[in-house]
Amino acid sequence: MELFASPMACSLASHIAVIEAGLPVKVRFVENKKTDDGGDFFAVSPYGYVPALKLDDGRILNEGASVLQYLADRKPDAGLAPAWGSEERYQLIDTLHYLGTEVHKRVFYNIFSTTVPAEAKKAAMAELDPTLAAIARRLGDRETLVGNSFTVADAYLVTLLNWAVFLKADLAKWPALRAYHRKHLQRPSVVRAMGVEMEERKRRAA
Repeated sequence: MELFASPMACSLASHIAVIEAGLPVKVRFVENKKTDDGGDFFAVSPYGYVPALKLDDGRILNEGASVLQYLADRKPDAGLAPAWGSEERYQLIDTLHYLGTEVHKRVFYNIFSTTVPAEAKKAAMAELDPTLAAIARRLGDRETLVGNSFTVADAYLVTLLNWAVFLKADLAKWPALRAYHRKHLQRPSVVRAMGVEMEERKRRAA
């Protein structure tokens, strides 16, 4: 399989999942809608965004929630997703869609987009603290979002919290959320994935 990603974008969550599960997936970085071999990324993903997971048979998964769950299900013993049919699995689905729509698309997309009007950016920034407060309530005093172990939902949330810190959000307002972020930043899969992606960013900036 091949995971098409952009350094420190939402595809970081899938990169973390690949490492966490120990899957034989090649990570290929996309830049300016070109693949690492100069190909047209739109030929891989008709939407032009990451993540895009090219399966062994050539088919493409192109939404974060489906990519993350597919990766998790390829290595069930890694515990990255609860079993299908369990209540916890539907909690995972609920959480992934919440993070993808209410947090990622409604808030962060509008903040980072180069095409969104200034007024919309300002409105999205105003929603950042209330959104983080909502996530903190959802997390409570737990160390993981779903169940009692690290799942792909946590890989996604760590990625989103990285963005919040980049925007200088003060996570100290929500001590449990700050502790959660700090704890999972030390997780080996997170350290490794972020290290690779930060090196790619440095390469591009050189």
